[in-house]
Amino acid sequence: MTYCVGMRLNKGLVFMSDTRTNAGVDNISVFRKMRTWCKPGELLITMMTAGNLATTQAVMSLLDERAKAPEERRPSIFEAPSMFQVARLVGETLRDVIRSNDVAGQQADSSFNASIIIGGQLGSGEPRLFMIYPEGNFIEASSDTPFFQIGETKYGRPILVRAYDPDMSFEDAVKLLMVSFDSTLKANLSVGLPFDLQIYETDSFKVGRELRIERHDLYFSRISNQWGEALRQAFYSLPDFTFPEGRK
Repeated sequence: MTYCVGMRLNKGLVFMSDTRTNAGVDNISVFRKMRTWCKPGELLITMMTAGNLATTQAVMSLLDERAKAPEERRPSIFEAPSMFQVARLVGETLRDVIRSNDVAGQQADSSFNASIIIGGQLGSGEPRLFMIYPEGNFIEASSDTPFFQIGETKYGRPILVRAYDPDMSFEDAVKLLMVSFDSTLKANLSVGLPFDLQIYETDSFKVGRELRIERHDLYFSRISNQWGEALRQAFYSLPDFTFPEGRK
């Protein structure tokens, strides 16, 4: 399992992913799940993946190969005219990889399944963010749904829903994501450090800031400890509960 979040802000995009993969409690490895393609001044595309590692690595490798040597029938992501078409191309590639590995055909419960978050900016278009499903279809982030999660999503979602603000700074967005990832890390052993973080500022067409958050990162440790203490203080500051009179 994994945990990845892509977030759309008024200032740009923020991406964060963990790096843990596991095939049982005694077979745990670290793999980077974030990949970026960039042509300075023209485009930046970032992709994060969750699911079967062989599937996601095959998708990334195919996209890399086609970017270097485009096929006649399958243009590269560098040739796509819009981020919508980039998402469509990635979705088709994901669907084809799953089909090629699953002799039973495309199935929702296939062990080869994977999901993808992809975002970026191309030419004169606005930054856009998409979530791609194993079937190859996808949805786009909007003001109603400004962030996407893939992998182990449930533990880190409440803080995102409550605290997200499209006008927040990149620094506050990173702090919010660290709390979300810490909550997931505490609740599920299949998600683990290090975490990869990337910032994209609108119209820059380059990676703004990129960071790997290691196991002994001092700031992340402070966030984890202080968030836990803040939750305890908030809990005890809530009104006391009393049983109604006459009830046992």
